[in-house]
Amino acid sequence: MEQYGNVEITNHKTGDKCLLNFKPCGLFGKEFHVVEGYIQDKSKKKLCALYGKWTECLYSVDLAIFVAYQKKDKKNTEEKNSKQVSASEESDEMPVPESQSVFVIPGSVLLWRIAPQPPNSAQMYNFTSFAMVLNEVDKEMESMLPKTDCRLRPDIRAMENGEMDQASEEKKQLEEKQRVACKNRSESEDWKTRWFHQGPNPYSGAQDWLYSGSYWDRNYFNLPDIY
Repeated sequence: MEQYGNVEITNHKTGDKCLLNFKPCGLFGKEFHVVEGYIQDKSKKKLCALYGKWTECLYSVDLAIFVAYQKKDKKNTEEKNSKQVSASEESDEMPVPESQSVFVIPGSVLLWRIAPQPPNSAQMYNFTSFAMVLNEVDKEMESMLPKTDCRLRPDIRAMENGEMDQASEEKKQLEEKQRVACKNRSESEDWKTRWFHQGPNPYSGAQDWLYSGSYWDRNYFNLPDIY
């Protein structure tokens, strides 16, 4: 999978911004998952550079060092490409991707590195340990959850138990029930969301979903039967 495009993360209290560019690899590219960017203050002064791969790690480095490295790397790449022109013209084969490891620029600070995958990850769709337990429910926990919690979905429970036919049937029934509930809500003037409401974001002023409170009180009364 390849993600590419620009992402802007804003600290609304300080005005600082993080601007990241997820670079596209392309069909014949050799570098996958590359991300580069920088952090700037409210006056748009660039404070430092960021680089790495979104599937592996992220580093921070002084902006001047990063710019100097980019110029040197560009020159080396151009010289390397010029030497390989004749060889590439003789072959229509797609070039083999280079190693996925990230070259660490001297003076860089490691900000994040992906945790090692658990031993049974290959048998669990390459999930992380966190993702593997997202649907886990024990008896003590079940008594504290609202009956609308997605961990109680019968189709998911059947699927995780390996009962695929039952899971498919439960999913069909669930979808039909949701269609009916959606139609009923559209005809009702009294219905409203329970734990969130729309309003101005306190930091950006834009319309957003805001927490209404009461969920953690565990008073799950009058909940709809959605499953």
